[in-house]
Amino acid sequence: MVGGPRVVVVMGVAGSGKSTVAARLANRLGVPFLEGDDLHSAANRVKMASGLPLDDADRAAWLASVAEWISGAARDRGGVVSCSALRRAYRDRLRRTGADVWFVYLALDRAVAVERVTRRTDHFMPAGLLDSQYEALEPLRCDEPGVTVDASGGPEQVLAAALRAVSGPDREDGAAALDGHDDGTGPGPFRAREGPG
Repeated sequence: MVGGPRVVVVMGVAGSGKSTVAARLANRLGVPFLEGDDLHSAANRVKMASGLPLDDADRAAWLASVAEWISGAARDRGGVVSCSALRRAYRDRLRRTGADVWFVYLALDRAVAVERVTRRTDHFMPAGLLDSQYEALEPLRCDEPGVTVDASGGPEQVLAAALRAVSGPDREDGAAALDGHDDGTGPGPFRAREGPG
């Protein structure tokens, strides 16, 4: 049974802006934020840095740690976590916590993702792993709770679309900026705080 404060999972491939959007979204909503990559083991980080993609066995303990954080956040006041959550099975694992998990999928063209990842210098994942991410990617489906947002714009534009989806008083108000769906149950309990993101 799903219940408690909502936990938003900002998902997508590397370069989609998950960390930036999730952190700003959490700030605007006044809830805790988790950078999902921080929960990767040292072995996972070394493997990715060397250009080798993670397999399901590598991800199992990581997903368990993310799920544990989600469970704790749902018992408190909710939260926002950045997590690639590329496959449906990974998202189902996070939903099996019983928490009210809602996904914001940042959809991004492969060429744009490559350009962004190639430019950044502060992350352990090389651009060469993007091919494996797109091969693994199973975009959010209409029977999953959440929304798909075009991530090709700037961070503030993407954040605005995510905020409308998560905390807007009326789904229709944000529909024009969103390319996706929701779970039909309304925007959830979040209300954005006033002020800059």
